[in-house]
Amino acid sequence: MTANRSAIPGDLPFRRRVFYIPGYDPFPPRRYRELYRKEAAVQAAISGYDLAFVHAAQGQQTGHRAGHRAGPYGWSVKSRIEGRAARADIQVLVWSDIVQASMGQGIIATYVQLLRTVWAYMGTGALFRLMRLRAGPMIAALYPIGLLLAELAVALLVAWGGARLVPAMSLPVYLVLCGAVVWAVLWLFRRADRYLLGWYLMHDYAFTAQNGGALPDLLGARLDAFRKTLAEALTEEWDEVLVVGHSSGAHLGISMLADTIRAGEVPKTAPALGFLSLGQVVPMVSFLPGATRLRADLAYLSERSELTWVDVTAPGDGCAFALCDPVAVSGMAGPQKRWPLVLSAAFSQTLSPERWQALRRRYFRLHFQYLCAFDRPGDYDYFRITAGPIPLAKRFAGRSPSKNRIETPLNRYGRAG
Repeated sequence: MTANRSAIPGDLPFRRRVFYIPGYDPFPPRRYRELYRKEAAVQAAISGYDLAFVHAAQGQQTGHRAGHRAGPYGWSVKSRIEGRAARADIQVLVWSDIVQASMGQGIIATYVQLLRTVWAYMGTGALFRLMRLRAGPMIAALYPIGLLLAELAVALLVAWGGARLVPAMSLPVYLVLCGAVVWAVLWLFRRADRYLLGWYLMHDYAFTAQNGGALPDLLGARLDAFRKTLAEALTEEWDEVLVVGHSSGAHLGISMLADTIRAGEVPKTAPALGFLSLGQVVPMVSFLPGATRLRADLAYLSERSELTWVDVTAPGDGCAFALCDPVAVSGMAGPQKRWPLVLSAAFSQTLSPERWQALRRRYFRLHFQYLCAFDRPGDYDYFRITAGPIPLAKRFAGRSPSKNRIETPLNRYGRAG
């Protein structure tokens, strides 16, 4: 472990730099800023600590030293938690533009994506191995496929019924009319997808499965830019630099951190380096044949002493591979493995019975609960971790991993692959 620069006099504020990597999300980063603002206030009121949100506009200086800028997607938080003042500068590492571009597919192209994605997972046997890990995320993966096929069936039925009401016509005219009706019905379904999320999830899984799980070039270039931002922060006077990866952002964080350490960009005098992966879906990628880079990064990062890696999921989150050690289940655990520390957010215990009942069927909302307030917070409190005065390594020092974690290596493409 690198030198921990958090050992400073107690009257000085603890200084943290946080980089948040979202999952596959087309929305702008202000969504996360406002979510943090709202939920932090709720958690502070529940837990009885002081936390003040400071909005950092584009180009506004927010760092603790002259010249530092949080960038266009950052904000600051000042707090007094656990008896000590702290300041956190938080920045969203944005790739929503890449997501938006990948979602800009026409109706026909989306159904072609559906066929390719099904083949990517079924043709390699990945689907059946993933089902043996957790059924929940695989049901979530099958949901958009079933929904889009059902919508196509409805569109075909409407076209067939409508054509029967029209007087006799030539075959070319009949086919054109039916095609127009099918397209119109599917267009309406797509417009209503904000409620069903089938088209959105289809694009998500198709993006993951393209190139057999290999990182797209455009996203690889973006990760290089993220790495440079992280490397710069590691030369500055922070007490901790914390990377948070949510959902698909978890495996992006794994590769970014692995590249940073390989490149020798973690100085011996660097701040404490932490990685918090939340609601991860790593096996969805690592179980595909083209994910050689991710599998190598998993093996490498799991053995490094330069960082502390804590992985938090919850069985109540049907969209994540809950309590599945992403390194072990991917077949990348070596004899020197030390990370991640796998913990449960235990939604059924950390949410009140009333809130749990209200949320337990809202699967997509539960996938974001890690970023929200808890009625009965346990070891995991997102705002203590990101805005409090204790670094990740110290906060979870001596903490045992979840007894219910899954470590069975089920990946066909493990170290041998």
